[in-house]
Amino acid sequence: MPATPEKDTDLIKFEKINTIIHDSSEDASLYVSKEIINLIKERQKEGKTVVLGLATGSTPTKVYDYLVQAHKEDGLSFSNVITFNLDEYFPMHADSIHSYVRFMNEHLFDHIDIKKENVHIPDGTKTLENVKAFCEAYEEKIEKSGGIDIQILGIGRTGHIGFNEPGSSLSSKTRVVRLDRVTLLDAASDFFGLENVPSKAITMGVGTIMAARRIILMAWGEGKAQIIKQAVEGEIRESIPATFLQQHGNCDFILDSAAASALTRMHNPWLVSECTWTDDLIKKATIWLSEKLDKAILKLTNEDYSEHGMGSLVADIGSAENINLKVFNTLQSTITGWPGGKPNADDSNRPERKDPYPKTSLIFSPHPDDDVISMGGTLLRLVDQGHHVHVAYQTSGNIAVFDDEVIRFLDFALEVQPENKELQVQFDKIRGFLKNKKPGEIDSPEIQRIKGLIRKGEALSACRYCGVLEENAHFQNLPFYETGTVKKKPHSQEDIQLTYDLLNKIKPTQVFAAGDLSDPHGTHRVCLKVVFEALSQLKKDKVEWINDCFLWLYRGAWQEWDIADMEMTIPIGPKDMQRKKNAIFKHQSQKDAAMFPGNDEREFWQRAEQRNKETARKYNALGLAEYEAMESFVRYKF
Repeated sequence: MPATPEKDTDLIKFEKINTIIHDSSEDASLYVSKEIINLIKERQKEGKTVVLGLATGSTPTKVYDYLVQAHKEDGLSFSNVITFNLDEYFPMHADSIHSYVRFMNEHLFDHIDIKKENVHIPDGTKTLENVKAFCEAYEEKIEKSGGIDIQILGIGRTGHIGFNEPGSSLSSKTRVVRLDRVTLLDAASDFFGLENVPSKAITMGVGTIMAARRIILMAWGEGKAQIIKQAVEGEIRESIPATFLQQHGNCDFILDSAAASALTRMHNPWLVSECTWTDDLIKKATIWLSEKLDKAILKLTNEDYSEHGMGSLVADIGSAENINLKVFNTLQSTITGWPGGKPNADDSNRPERKDPYPKTSLIFSPHPDDDVISMGGTLLRLVDQGHHVHVAYQTSGNIAVFDDEVIRFLDFALEVQPENKELQVQFDKIRGFLKNKKPGEIDSPEIQRIKGLIRKGEALSACRYCGVLEENAHFQNLPFYETGTVKKKPHSQEDIQLTYDLLNKIKPTQVFAAGDLSDPHGTHRVCLKVVFEALSQLKKDKVEWINDCFLWLYRGAWQEWDIADMEMTIPIGPKDMQRKKNAIFKHQSQKDAAMFPGNDEREFWQRAEQRNKETARKYNALGLAEYEAMESFVRYKF
């Protein structure tokens, strides 16, 4: 086993499980893969087998990539490895695109030299009559193999490990379980709709997992931050099965910085030890104290700070009044009604520069509606204030269009051209395909194109409503997205080059990109990486205009920035909020019911309105001016 980093007992005094934090999920995955690789090599020298408990989902995929790389590039053999997978949907055929058999083959088993007889995955084809016997046999196979040496886990938003939902007991073994509604919602995007997700699964039990000699739980992203905090710092309870891991003698949580962000040592470090009071930390701590005490910032006292672990801050700064004014003024300076900068004004305390005016603004929108959902009020303000606004729609968004929409548009086309025999033949062919289409089945290229055109038409309609010139709407259709399935290809140089070329053509003064990384199938994350890499390449190539360009990151469709992180906030009045909603409504295929709602069942306009109003409420509660709603941005210094 690798050496555990020396623990700072003050820093982790709230934590009940050994937790190791890495800067990125890639670094964390490499760390985990090295431990697995080292154990395999050790056992090979001893002539012994290694038994691995494996997980599925997006969390472990990079670990599997590193294992495949070790096999192909370093000659690592898996001939002495036995595997047992945690779970499988029930019922589920092995050849289904949703099956974990297929997942494991595609991500790992098809690329290494593991013996087929050494691979064990719960069988989703069993009948109700014989599945219990299968589960008992699965437990026996684990015991006969010598028990699991390393068990890999992810964690669900309910705190489930495997598919052990809230209420699972510590002694539970491999069995059939009914899935929690939150779990079903999280899986809905993979199955193209909640109605297609199996309501049951076969899973190893908590007791089976706890019997492993070593457990590694991995979690990435802000979406897992709150449940990680509860699992690591909370009390052990059946309502959060991951808390049982606190009782395991050899369990590590391996996290990226985003998944660890809610842990006390990360979110409130002043509560666990003395800390260096940077300006950012002072702002974060003061906002936290204001919210905790429900007091405006300017009303906080020396006693408030001292009683909540910040006595050293008062000693450093001199008084609560000095701290309060410092933070209040910093927050006040983030608020501006001029997202493109206010011409002929003092911009020394404004988030954006006054010059040049007008600016060329380029908004990157991962899907054809993210621009108006997440920053529609700001987009309208930029247009109203005379800036040259461009929108780059990075992907077609075609998989998020319901099949009925295709029929509706083809019906319209036939009404317009009733004598077009070729169109009638095409329509009959498409209708026949859709009639027999199975859930998750890939659309034909023809249907994918029509769905993409539907999204494109809606985006153009929204642009016209907002006052963006049609020639300033750029439809990139980045290749990584065009698979016809939820699972996308890794982004490539072609994606980066398309973005590089567009940036270099427009030469924007300011760029807006989606920093909202919690969308259900990761498109936002990939799109942001593409923008980052294109901008980095432009910087490397010493393109002159890049030195005068600001990059602003927006959120709103899935989550919002913390107040402490916001660097530019744009107030939105009631009239502009209605205009923003009207722009969102132009995306009719996403109205009423979205294909990929994620874990929030509200319509996108409802989410956006609530988040924008909540941001305004928080600013007001801190003692700043009261607004109807606010959109927020963080500047990324590339």
